[in-house]
Amino acid sequence: QVQLVESGGGLVQAGGSLRLSCAASGRTYSTVGMGWFRQAPGKEREFVAAVSWGGFRTYYADSVKGRFTISRDNAKNTVYLQMNSLKPEDTAVYYCAASRNGPTAVAAAYAYWGQGTQVTVSS
Repeated sequence: QVQLVESGGGLVQAGGSLRLSCAASGRTYSTVGMGWFRQAPGKEREFVAAVSWGGFRTYYADSVKGRFTISRDNAKNTVYLQMNSLKPEDTAVYYCAASRNGPTAVAAAYAYWGQGTQVTVSS
């Protein structure tokens, strides 16, 4: 089993920045691919970003490219999501997820999920 705990969410004005963290514990060797997803009220969960074990392969949703950066520190068993130039449409609950396989935008491929952290961007 892998436990994932997100932190770093909050309220920020449009144009501001936040950095989300996701700390993994347990069988961390299962966290080959790590991803961030988000779900806004009344909408389906959507892919945001993913990163490979070594951090060399990263993938982003078109809506966040150039504004968000995903990274990981395996020594700390932590993955980060740096979010810059935030927009009101980025408001959502952000979830961290871990996959036993490589990074992917497919939510069903992730076996482990965190509880989520709220990000609210005011206009």
